[in-house]
Amino acid sequence: MRIGLFTDSYPPFINGVSTSVEMLKKALEQKGHTVYIVTVGQNALKYEYDEKNKVMRIPGVPIGIYDYRISRIYPLKIINQMKQWKLDIIHSHTEFGIGIFARLFAKQESIPLVHTYHTMYEDYTHYITKGYFDKSSKKIVEYLTMFYCDKTACELIVPTEKTYRLFKEKYHYDKPINIIPTGMDVERFFRENMEVKKLTSLRKTLQIKANDFVILFVGRIAEEKNIPFLLETFKNLSKEAKNAKLYIVGDGPDKEKYEEFVLLENLSSKIVFLGKVPFNEMPYYYNLADLFVTASKTETQGLTVIEAMASSVPVFAINDEAFRSVIIDGLNGRIFETEEELKRQILEVYKDRKSLEKMSVQARIQAEHSSLAHFAESALEVYHRAIQTYKKRKNFTTTILQVFKKGKDDK
Repeated sequence: MRIGLFTDSYPPFINGVSTSVEMLKKALEQKGHTVYIVTVGQNALKYEYDEKNKVMRIPGVPIGIYDYRISRIYPLKIINQMKQWKLDIIHSHTEFGIGIFARLFAKQESIPLVHTYHTMYEDYTHYITKGYFDKSSKKIVEYLTMFYCDKTACELIVPTEKTYRLFKEKYHYDKPINIIPTGMDVERFFRENMEVKKLTSLRKTLQIKANDFVILFVGRIAEEKNIPFLLETFKNLSKEAKNAKLYIVGDGPDKEKYEEFVLLENLSSKIVFLGKVPFNEMPYYYNLADLFVTASKTETQGLTVIEAMASSVPVFAINDEAFRSVIIDGLNGRIFETEEELKRQILEVYKDRKSLEKMSVQARIQAEHSSLAHFAESALEVYHRAIQTYKKRKNFTTTILQVFKKGKDDK
């Protein structure tokens, strides 16, 4: 099958969508399929096509939110080249920018379209509205999302039951929805695949001592990730867990504000902001940790949770549907509601390392369920169904037109 994945986010830009699309490409290629990527480039003027890896980058301009860029809606310059790909299916991973292009190109070339809804946009409208017109902006997001998903795609994919419920209970979406969690290249996080010298060197660089208890958070340093919850919890935890350290990997608009909090609370030796870490280096950072924590309620799936578990690191996460599908409380991690509850849970494993070791084993077992092979098989089932649905629609339309034409001719 010849498959086109259309996305606004793709490496070297790293976020959950970028990782998901990259993993899907890898999974499908391992099954023998040909996969093309259409994404936004870092250059505002230049088109770039990596023929070897089949990645087309369209000129993009910054929109003022993190490193996100948006492309022109219908870049004529590359249409003829894309026609030569002879795609069997288009799979879009964004509702805007490249997503609109996917929709137009699919319609023009009569190619079935599948769409994955990755992002809970209502949780991000504050970046545009700055707190004004909050209700109306969320209503606009709902309308645009439903228009794209309902009027265009033959099949809709969501990564978790949380997103499924959003469409069914709030948006009242009445078409079938496929729940397909993102597959991961989990083996690259396995502890036995780490270079011991490299791990030891990183531990030394980060000044992690043999008896330190390392807590890790990985993600965007921004309001929606609920990082103040973690900072306040750790501030109180550090009074009892003297050799506990919190390492925060990632960057974002609120990083300086949180660093100032740490400085004022005299916790600079205990809470360390590491900034961005290269994609290929991330497995080593996970494998330094004893525990992974997140208090974010805006995740659709939380890929960092799977990455941590693949590294045999138990995950302590806030009570949210995005996490309950993978975290079994007390078995491979913990679910918490309040700062005090999280503090108590961490102290329990801090004092009882054997219980932490048992959770570590179960975390790894859970992560192994997120294989690339299963990811590809699930996506391919949806693709085949979309192609059949599209053929039926096309045949129905053709039949109606023929009947209409015959009626006119009879007159």
